[in-house]
Amino acid sequence: MARRLPPLTTLPAFDAAARHLSFTKAAAELNVTHGAISRAVRHLEDGLGVRLFDRGTRSVELTAEGLAYAAEVGAALDRISVATMATAASRSSGVLNVSTSDGFAGRWLVPRLHRFHRPHPDIDVCLSTSGVLADFVRDGIDIAIRYGEGNYDNVTSELLMDEDVSPICSPELLQRKHPLRTPEDLRHHRLIHDNFRIAWSTWLQAAGLYGIDHTSGVKFETAAYAIEAAAQGEGVLLGRSALVSADLASGRLVRPFDLALKSRWSYYVVYPEGGLRHRKLRAFRDWLFSETTADEHRLKRSLSANDSAESSV
Repeated sequence: MARRLPPLTTLPAFDAAARHLSFTKAAAELNVTHGAISRAVRHLEDGLGVRLFDRGTRSVELTAEGLAYAAEVGAALDRISVATMATAASRSSGVLNVSTSDGFAGRWLVPRLHRFHRPHPDIDVCLSTSGVLADFVRDGIDIAIRYGEGNYDNVTSELLMDEDVSPICSPELLQRKHPLRTPEDLRHHRLIHDNFRIAWSTWLQAAGLYGIDHTSGVKFETAAYAIEAAAQGEGVLLGRSALVSADLASGRLVRPFDLALKSRWSYYVVYPEGGLRHRKLRAFRDWLFSETTADEHRLKRSLSANDSAESSV
């Protein structure tokens, strides 16, 4: 059943006038004119069909109906005030609900979350990982990192980072028998596969290599296991740049060849329109972009160091 409500804009004026028993004091509290309070109360009385105040020359008194109504209106406004402060507080501090894929969470986000919590100890990140796009309203998500083309409806979507794929391996494979110096050397090494959209067949074709069985090797359902196998020297993986950036920067993994294929999909920071008004969301969003910038610098330093090491051999 539809609610029967009075003109809602009149209620704060009535509540203030009822508490102070003075239109003048009510006007001062709400920072409006005496006339505005008087008109609001009259509008409310007209809508209710009930006189709420007995007006004297220099004072006003609540009628019996006004006294009963003021108690209910004041309690209702108090509840609205408490709910408003609680909602505002949840948006400025406390829990931040983040949605992303399992692979991105495990390989990129979680290992560096301590760098977000250090300057923001009052914000607790609650991470939800799923292959299904989260609904911001239904699922209570504040911000998401999504992998796709960025064309999401009714939200703000910002490019966080592009992604490319290229062969990666343990640096040990550069020293073993048949070291990886040119793509042709892949004939002597095991290929590692995950379930990414760009497969070995595509990269080998781009490199002009034929006669290599691109289906052979060890296969994993998730990128995390495939990356770990590569780091342990089990073979060569087509590594996704976003998921292996930290390993490349640390030297745990290396790129033996320059050829990289750009993916048509990228990582996007996605949040409701107007979401940056909320401090905790804005802090997390800004931190994500600062991390990608820092990653670029770390990777450049690592690659420069590797190049210097190779040239001195």
